Order: sequence, then structure tokens, then C-alpha cells
Amino acid sequence: MAGRFAKQELNPIIQNMLKRAIKPLLLQCLTEYPAVALLGSRQCGKTTLARSLGGEYFDLEQETDRLRLDLQFNGLISGRHLVVLDEAQAWPEIFPRLRGAIDHQRDRNGRFLLLGSVSPALMVNVSESLAGRLALLELTPFIWSEAASTQAKDKLWLYGGYPNGGFLQAARYPQWQKDYLTLLTQRDLPNWGLPAAPATTMRLLRMLGAAHGQVWNPSRMGQSMALDYKTVNSYMGYLTGAFMLRMLEPFQSNIRKRLVKSPKMYWRDTGLLHALLNTPDAASLIAQPWVGASWEGFVIEQLLAELSARGRHFQPYWFRSSDGYEIDLVLEMDGEKWAFEIKLTTAPGIADMQRLDKAADLIGASRRFLISQSSDAVGDEHRAACNLDWLIEHII
Repeated sequence: MAGRFAKQELNPIIQNMLKRAIKPLLLQCLTEYPAVALLGSRQCGKTTLARSLGGEYFDLEQETDRLRLDLQFNGLISGRHLVVLDEAQAWPEIFPRLRGAIDHQRDRNGRFLLLGSVSPALMVNVSESLAGRLALLELTPFIWSEAASTQAKDKLWLYGGYPNGGFLQAARYPQWQKDYLTLLTQRDLPNWGLPAAPATTMRLLRMLGAAHGQVWNPSRMGQSMALDYKTVNSYMGYLTGAFMLRMLEPFQSNIRKRLVKSPKMYWRDTGLLHALLNTPDAASLIAQPWVGASWEGFVIEQLLAELSARGRHFQPYWFRSSDGYEIDLVLEMDGEKWAFEIKLTTAPGIADMQRLDKAADLIGASRRFLISQSSDAVGDEHRAACNLDWLIEHII
């Protein structure tokens, strides 16, 4: 199984076809900082993107590359080539040396590109050694604007965005996702510090699949697994740190209503979610009772990933009042509040927009968008009923 997930490069033809939206931002940061850390889940395409920039590449999970870097280090830091350090968290000893090299020539930018698959381990070393010396970026699996055709966009929801998980070759889904999760539970997560046995982790993942899009309740989850809520929350820290899950925090306001104060939990890649829930094809997906939650999480992740790839600064939330007014996604961005309601329908109604307006008025949102699978878009840059394609092209 491990051989399926070794570092692989896409062939040059495919690589040229698939432009990553974050690449311009990455190049800009390399001109402004001595180092850039590009974070993201395993197999999302970090290595392919980094190697497209040229320079000297080292996989720090490999002992031979560590030795090669050690022996060549002085020559590399005095040279003019970009030095790419893949899985940088696997060799913490390199961080003090990078700090020394950067501080010796603080006026030189674009020297080091660090790639990492698990943010907690990498961020500890970054905060201790490289704070103020590098930019932090996140690469996701492929997203909406990177899908070159309508057909590719149609399958992105079912298969997810991992290059080798069906996005490029449909026949690989869902076996690729199942192998990916098995490898994470048996090797990667224990190596990154998760203390649970692989069987326990896999059981947790299946239960989290059923809880996708729901208000997070660690006590209930813990009761189902004979674990206390603190242990469950600690496990969740590893899973969110590995870019598998997103905890969307609740929006807090001074309105005269009781508000739900717990986060919502979403799987970041719907291909992994669908494989966990044994959903083999689009027809099966549409027939599932949880299909609306799947679509909701997919749209939220696409919006947040698109904004991040473009270098936009934002803070995401969700909102629900005690009397049932809810907003699926609230963004604080550009000094405004943006409200998004997501419906799995091709024919949203006036009542849907009116309900969004009432909820948006409660929090003072100046922009509000009702997102569905409608083929038409009605409205403007401040208030519209539209599909995901129109929103990303015209608004985001």
C-alpha cells in the first residue's frame, strides 16, 4: 500500500494543464520573504507545485536526502537556487540552521520553500525558529477554479480534489480514498503523535463521517466510543491539524437572542467523506439522506479555499439563533460581514431568500448570497441568488 502513496510527479502534460490557483501568490511571497511554508494534506499536490518552480529538492522523510542536505548545506545557502524542503516537520534539527542562514543575509528573499503535511508539528518549529522570517500558505486538493471543464467540476463534489483520488482518473475512486485513510490511521497519524490505536482512529473517522455538517458534540461522540470528551477533542486536534477536518466556529453577536455556541464539523474533502460512507457514484450520492450536508460542506470548503488561494484575509463562522434563524457561512472580510446560505436545489424560492435576509439582518451582514445548483444568477455583488460557478467568477 505504501508504494501507492510514495512521492510522485504528475506527467508534464497533465502538470501544464492543471494550473494551481495559489501559484501566483506563492511566487509573490517568495519575492517578499526569505522563506515560505506551504502546508497541506498528504497527496494534495505540494511536491508537484514546488518542483515546478525548479531549485534543489530534498525529501526530509528520507534519510539519504537528510544526509545529502547536511553535506551540501553550506554550499546551498551561499548559492542562488531555491531550496525546497519537503515534509520539513520530519527533521526538526533543520530549523535552527535555517534561522541562522536567514539571519546571516536578511536582505535575501526567496531562498527556502518548506512543505509540510501536518501543521501542529511544523508550526511548533516555525514559531520557535522562523517566526517573522517566512510566509505561511496552505495548498488544498484541487478546487473549483482549477477544474478546467464543466465535466471536471461536476465530478469534483463526488470524488473530491485529490489528484490521484478520482479527479484525474475516475476509476481510482473510492479505493484510493480507502487506502489513503488506512495509511493515515496506521502510519502517519501515529507518527505525528496521535496516541489512539489504528482501529480506534478508523472507527472515529467513520463516526465523524456520519456527523459531517452537524454541531460538534464531543461528549456524545465520546459516549459512543467509551472515551471522555477531552480525549475525543484531543484526537480531533490531530485530525484538523492534518487538514482532514474543519471546525467552523459559531458567530457571536450582541443581538437579543440566544445563540448556538458550539462549532460545526465538516470533512474538508468530500471524496474522503463519500468513500467513508460507501457512496460509489453520483446516483448513490443524490439518494443519501445526508446529501444536503455533503453539498453544504463542499460549497463552504470551495469558497474558503478559493479565498485563501487568492490571498484574501477572512474569518469564517456559522450562525444559528435559538429560534431557528441560521446562516451556513458567515465571513468577516474587508471590513464587512458576508452571509451565505447553501441549498441543494435547482429552483430556490423567494422564501429562501427572505429567510436569509432576516438572518443576515440579525448580524448586520452587508452582503448576502443564496447558493444553489440553479443555472441562473439573479442579483448583484451585494445580494444575489446564484450558483457556485457564478459566485466564484464574479464575486470571490
